[in-house]
Amino acid sequence: MTGSSESLVVRPLADQDAPLWDAFVEAAPDGTFFHLAGWRRVLAESFGHKTYFVLAESGGDIRGVLPLVHVKSRLFSNGLISNAFCVYGGPLAADAEALAALDRYALTLMQETGADFIEYRNRTPSHPDWACKDDLYVTFRKEIDPSPEVNLKAIPRKQRAVVRKALDQKRLREEIDGTTDRFFHLYAMSVRNHGTPVFPARFFRLLKEEFGDACEIVTVLDGDEPISCVMSFYFRDEVLPYYAGGTPAARSVGAHDYMYWRLIEKGGEQGIRVFDFGRSKVGTGSFSFKKNWGFTPEPLHYEFMMRDGKPIPEVNPLNPKYHLMIEAWKRLPLPVANAIGPLLARNLG
Repeated sequence: MTGSSESLVVRPLADQDAPLWDAFVEAAPDGTFFHLAGWRRVLAESFGHKTYFVLAESGGDIRGVLPLVHVKSRLFSNGLISNAFCVYGGPLAADAEALAALDRYALTLMQETGADFIEYRNRTPSHPDWACKDDLYVTFRKEIDPSPEVNLKAIPRKQRAVVRKALDQKRLREEIDGTTDRFFHLYAMSVRNHGTPVFPARFFRLLKEEFGDACEIVTVLDGDEPISCVMSFYFRDEVLPYYAGGTPAARSVGAHDYMYWRLIEKGGEQGIRVFDFGRSKVGTGSFSFKKNWGFTPEPLHYEFMMRDGKPIPEVNPLNPKYHLMIEAWKRLPLPVANAIGPLLARNLG
């Protein structure tokens, strides 16, 4: 399907367009790691979903991009999401005409695919006439300094003491992993303990393969025992620790605190200027943990266009109808959770 408005054309992303697509994202003020073209391959090959990554083009110049994924599930929802399995990723447009053209494409696609809704995951609102869910998720972003001393002093006193204790023990160290093997074991254990189905191991391997050095895996060891890990994404002058996990013992020795501090410390010294602590649900332990580091929550604006007055989907762990499922999942043996988890997780989007 191709739409046009005078000289402006909306068309699918072709493989040869990827460098220009990514250059547009890099230059766009609201561009994020989750807008990059590489997500099309990662999501299609990991989960089998139909992707509709389209660009608005005029005179050979890209004026907008929209990374849409059709996540269709009988259990959860049936929607076109920009960008699925990501916390950001709504349309990027250089002007109102390009944004309107991308919207028309998405609305037509909703009719053609039978999707119940379009969801744009934005950091800032862009469609005041669309339904908006802005009271569930927040993000935590903060500028960091080249100086470790300045960054340490910027952490509130109580959390700073926790970080210092983790450092003073001299028992923890970190390694950068070239593969996802250790990471997946720790991550899978952690999400099972939280009652969440794990993504397939292939998803993480593809992320590392597709994004290379911009996708970094750090594993924290207590002696020789891996106890904590994080997969971080690097984009422009930002670092975003995105997927993290650890053993039950990690908290008692401050492994997570050590891990995030080392990312801040190393990032500042290497020219990273923004530490993006990522998305959390309001009122959760993750929300409190990030606030304790001195980060200010910023509401995320997830905008929806619904078909025929359907309600906004509530596919999140805070929905009471998932409570029993979550509690049962926590009790599954890890091999069982790892075997059946990806079959469910692919539908969560």
